[in-house]
Amino acid sequence: MEILETIFQGIVDGNKNAVETGVRQALDENIAPEKILHEGLIPAMAEVGRLFEEGEYYVPEMLIAARAMKSGLAILKPRLVQSNVEPIGKVAIATVKGDLHDIGKNLVGLMLEGAGYEIINLGVDASPESFVDAVKTKQVDIVAMSALLTTTMIRMKDTIEALEEAGLREQVKVIVGGAPITQKFADEIGADGYAPDASQAVTLTKKLLA
Repeated sequence: MEILETIFQGIVDGNKNAVETGVRQALDENIAPEKILHEGLIPAMAEVGRLFEEGEYYVPEMLIAARAMKSGLAILKPRLVQSNVEPIGKVAIATVKGDLHDIGKNLVGLMLEGAGYEIINLGVDASPESFVDAVKTKQVDIVAMSALLTTTMIRMKDTIEALEEAGLREQVKVIVGGAPITQKFADEIGADGYAPDASQAVTLTKKLLA
């Protein structure tokens, strides 16, 4: 379908206006919202991830593409809700306590949203309690934590311990990422996975929830 290809290409090119126009046109043509999502937006973000993995795209291109996707999704969301289209999973994401960096975290959130997940964005400087509360009240499937400083990465362990103390650790998967984070550190603190970038965070989330 030509209009879905236009939406797809608009996202890959980071053309926000083309995506917004395309989504509105597709809805006017009575194309089902879930079809626009699953045949336009989600495959486009998968392609963006592939281009990033192959070194053809870098973080700025990913960010522009993700923003174009988000603008299309904003138009689509009310119609998806009306059609009772459920997200494929819920992810609570934040930068940990003491850390105010959010570019990486926001990009991961956008990429996951583009893959069909509902994102509960807890922002920056997020306390272990805020993660616990999100798991309790929002029924999230994944807790995703980011840190850019070696001084704040230890807060990830505090959050995992808080989930354990609240008796919630078994019902969620915990993934971590950020500049100083390594697979070794993730293993040491008891996280379920580590992703070095936004594209691999999507792959990891899919794997953990499969």
